[in-house]
Amino acid sequence: MKTVGVEEEFLLVDSVSGGTAARASRVLDRARPTSGALHSELLATQVEAATGVCAELNEVRRQLTEGRLSLAAAARAEGLRLVASGTAVLPSPDPPPTEGARFTRITDVYAAVVRGYQCCGCHVHVGVPDRETAVAVVNHLSPWLPTLLALSANSPYHQGRDTGYASWRMVEQTRFPGSGITPYFGSAAEYDRRVERLVECGALADERMTFWLARPSPSYPTVEVRVADVGGRVDDAVLQAALTRALVEHALSELDAGREAPRLNEQLCAAAVWSAARYGLDGQGVDLRKEHPVAAADLVKELFATARPFLEQNGDLAEVQALLDRLGADGTGASRQREAASGGLRAVVDMLAEQTTSIPLLSTNGAS
Repeated sequence: MKTVGVEEEFLLVDSVSGGTAARASRVLDRARPTSGALHSELLATQVEAATGVCAELNEVRRQLTEGRLSLAAAARAEGLRLVASGTAVLPSPDPPPTEGARFTRITDVYAAVVRGYQCCGCHVHVGVPDRETAVAVVNHLSPWLPTLLALSANSPYHQGRDTGYASWRMVEQTRFPGSGITPYFGSAAEYDRRVERLVECGALADERMTFWLARPSPSYPTVEVRVADVGGRVDDAVLQAALTRALVEHALSELDAGREAPRLNEQLCAAAVWSAARYGLDGQGVDLRKEHPVAAADLVKELFATARPFLEQNGDLAEVQALLDRLGADGTGASRQREAASGGLRAVVDMLAEQTTSIPLLSTNGAS
């Protein structure tokens, strides 16, 4: 069983207006310590909670819940609410960047693209033996990334309007250079040379600033998958963690068997990411291996079938099946936001704040 860790980004919104509020440093100063870590993010309206290194899914769930509750309590003390949404629902002015030389550098490089980028994701780290293996694993993960995005879609509203997309966060992210599904790399050295060249050409602020949806982590001995919108519920993040770990383990088994990853068509990769962002689970997706359109729901079934032996091996199968069943019944985060919008966009913010800190009910593997 591979270790797993999760990072979740959140927005801080004013309790009265529902718009975002640039008081992240004050919230972090108030927050009680957790088993993981709490961090600032690029903009002063955002905060992040990260778990530690976990082996069991119930520990992932416990630490995710702990991080959310700590940040939410600190936010309330500042007259704010913690909101798990991929984008800001209500109109808000562009917030200032978080203080620090690196954040200033990023703002200088990307200018207006980053100034209003109040987007929040869920990043999953899975432990691997070394960077060479990490690069090879990322190659194998590429066909599944759009489906992980579709499952996570939780950003239909942006600055007071319905975008028509399930994940507007992903559309916003495509404005950065080099975003999307990671190119095929034959080695860690080739990966490093490409990143170095992008930095030299001015497209990346530094080597840690790649925008690919999966990568060898620049900081940890892990594969980092950051395709997902932040989940409205803890359950959404747990599902991403379990499926991502199982897909990494499937990739490792393919490598052990001497099977290389398929080389994917770059334009179809872009089309697959766009379709997942546009429709979530409620429309057409793109099968990147067979290069043809297919219902997003069928891609989920195929992903689950691929992950299933490793979910069973990890003791996660029953929980993931229950989480997928619940997602099928309740809809994605985007669907839940649109359902709440019958009461207006302020009702969407209220719903998001409530579910962000709701205690998970599902505990099929002993989670509390």
